[in-house]
Amino acid sequence: MSRNTGLITFKDVSFEYDVNYPVLTETSFSIRRGAKLTLMGQNGAGKSTLFGLIMKTLSADEGDVNVFPGTSVAISQQVIPREDLILTIQAFFEKCFKDKVYAIDPMIDSVLEIVNLQPQDEEIKKTFKERIIGSFSGGQQARLLLASALIQTPDVLLLDEPTNNLDKAGIAHLTKFLKEYSKTVVVISHDADFLNAFTEGVLYLNVQTKKIEKFDGDYFDVVKEITAQVEKERRKNAQMEKEIQANKDKANFFAMKGGNLRAVAKKMREKVEDYEENKIDVRREDKTIRKFIIPAQKDLPTEVLNLTSYKVIRDHTPKDVACNIVLKRKEHMRIIGPNGIGKTTLLESLASGHATGEEVTDGVVIGYYRQDFSNLDFDQTVMQCLMDAAKDKTHEEVRSISSGFLINADVIKSKIGVLSEGQKGLVAFARLVLLEPGLLILDEPTNHINFRHIPVIAKALDAFEGAMILVSHVPEFVEQIRIDEVLDLDKKK
Repeated sequence: MSRNTGLITFKDVSFEYDVNYPVLTETSFSIRRGAKLTLMGQNGAGKSTLFGLIMKTLSADEGDVNVFPGTSVAISQQVIPREDLILTIQAFFEKCFKDKVYAIDPMIDSVLEIVNLQPQDEEIKKTFKERIIGSFSGGQQARLLLASALIQTPDVLLLDEPTNNLDKAGIAHLTKFLKEYSKTVVVISHDADFLNAFTEGVLYLNVQTKKIEKFDGDYFDVVKEITAQVEKERRKNAQMEKEIQANKDKANFFAMKGGNLRAVAKKMREKVEDYEENKIDVRREDKTIRKFIIPAQKDLPTEVLNLTSYKVIRDHTPKDVACNIVLKRKEHMRIIGPNGIGKTTLLESLASGHATGEEVTDGVVIGYYRQDFSNLDFDQTVMQCLMDAAKDKTHEEVRSISSGFLINADVIKSKIGVLSEGQKGLVAFARLVLLEPGLLILDEPTNHINFRHIPVIAKALDAFEGAMILVSHVPEFVEQIRIDEVLDLDKKK
């Protein structure tokens, strides 16, 4: 098969979850062998759905999805399925294959080396494969997800937000691997620098036309091209609006004059109708969430949190560290450290309000943005979830706030469990606005979030007047937020 042959081909493919939720409409495109592509589109557009169609876990309603015979495809998903969190490493990798693989241990060792997760200590290595998946940090789980795809040595590698939770070293390691990877790669990610390092084209899921558009060039080139198209469409519409208004004014003027001028007025109105029909439906991808604030709890005491000790994990072994940290109202603290050192574990314990060594002042409301959204009830509708946090606000007020986060009438009636990860993130932020916390705890709040929303979120966090604890591996995001103190979990005491 030549390099330019379509390895994966979509022909007139349509797919919808229900009549109110179409994802693709008669879309056609192909992916050639050896291509390294980005899959773009706004939160909830259906990017992960496209991967499902390629993997055959979903079936097209119309049209054909063809994968070249004999082509193996593997996917690294956004999050490890909940039912897999109780598996051992050994069982997790065995589950990647339909048939039993004998002598799988060397394969696991090799792939753990590739994702930089193999213990160096020989004693720890002996029992490492017996460790439970749920005991790993978010960043380590991201590496395990990638490893679960790589161990299959696929011809096509599908990566769904692979940099989420990865630290700087992890992203650098993954980037180097993908640059050297000789097979086909399609990546969903909101990390622009990561994408620009190795991708050579973009598949763009247009939420209006429900079709895939193909662009050549790197990620930044395509974003610039799409932005230019949006601006061009806006300018054309603005000019048409002027023409429409001018012709409406003329039509009204001539109609009032009566007589033969009524025929002129009629022509003016017909011209208005033509202009209205020719207006361009500007892409929705330029939509950004509205500016917002997270109101801080009223009557918040000066001292919000006292911390005298915390746990870190070094060489896969927990260790207690003594400290003397007092977090006050209006103070923002960032926690840093490499993947696996215990950042998420520390945030989870702090969010409980009664961890060892922790004292949260009585009455302080804690708002917790958890990276896997497991503190949300996936069986609730979005409206139920938001109303639970809304205190004395009405349904109308909740709808108004949620609409600012692009949560429309259809989404607000949906169960949280069926939303995309990006939509869950926006629901989580809307919930924090309604909760009005005194202590805000945020674990990787830019994961899954469309890059257009990130500056708006950063501005809201920068302005937060309660106490805040932040974990983020995205430096350009953190740079936009006031940080008063940094706790480095990797610093030897």
